[in-house]
Amino acid sequence: MKHNVGIRSIGSYVPAGIRDSLYISQASGIPEPVIRDKFGIKQVHKAGPEDTVSGMGAKAALKALDGLPPEELDLVVYCGSEYKDYYMFNCAARIKEEIGAKNAAAFEIHNLCSAGVYALKILKSMMLQDESLKRVLLVSSSKEGDLINYADGDSRFMFNFGDGAAAAVLERDLGRNVILESAMIVDGRFATDVSVPGVGCCNRDKIDTIAHEDWYLQVRDLADMKARLDPITLDHFCGVMDQAVTRSGYSNSDVGFLAPICMKKSMLLGLLDHFGLPEEKSFLLDEYGHCQSADCYLAMEEGVRHGRLVDGDLVVTVAAGTGYSWASTVIQWGPCNV
Repeated sequence: MKHNVGIRSIGSYVPAGIRDSLYISQASGIPEPVIRDKFGIKQVHKAGPEDTVSGMGAKAALKALDGLPPEELDLVVYCGSEYKDYYMFNCAARIKEEIGAKNAAAFEIHNLCSAGVYALKILKSMMLQDESLKRVLLVSSSKEGDLINYADGDSRFMFNFGDGAAAAVLERDLGRNVILESAMIVDGRFATDVSVPGVGCCNRDKIDTIAHEDWYLQVRDLADMKARLDPITLDHFCGVMDQAVTRSGYSNSDVGFLAPICMKKSMLLGLLDHFGLPEEKSFLLDEYGHCQSADCYLAMEEGVRHGRLVDGDLVVTVAAGTGYSWASTVIQWGPCNV
């Protein structure tokens, strides 16, 4: 018998707080039409102090369980932001405790914004190899809106960051929403381009004199990064998706839905054109913002809600994370015998 791993359900949580395009414009000094049209952001959600990263993840997890008793989970995996409730903190264990998954093991996967996509490959492989892993909960959560310094124009590509969380329950031999193959491209030349320089062992000896701006996300040299990144971004997005589709045994003409990381509309239209798909076969996260590695799950959830993602669609998820990595995983949506 050929076994499979499918996505049983997806759930999400976004906080009530809003930073709209006007707020971002006033905070950054960038004209509002540029925020809306070039950055592609109408609004992002902003969590208050009562919403922790683990707490938002737990709320998304409970929605994803959708009535499944948490004690039936065998594993809880956190793949969200490295900016968590505390420094050196086990977010997966905290979420496991908060939702009552008393029988589950727990660990974390980190690869910045591409972790949510590539984690599907890792967990699928684990579940196919280990029969004791019947149901696994994957959780991504982000409160990286805290790390944005709107006065720092060199970090403007991060002004679309929004807070929120998403979760998915994976089930062995589910026979629907089956996870197929994945691919990743990594260019380590970008590893030190984006960071929060005030945190980490490199500056530990300077902790008493760290500048205020060094506690926020920064780009080391924006012009230099753009000169290296812009010429390869579209090619790597398309390349990693092509690899995942081919490895899954399909061709680009078979793709029925694109679940992307949050991106500006012009980039999304370019990726849709790569597959010959109309705009209605994806979902633009212009009212969520970039919720780190939760994005593709938000796109799939909204795709189902709006009737854009339907049974029979071959779904391509795609994400990119600073460092720099591009990742894609293919999913056969609906009942299937893959």
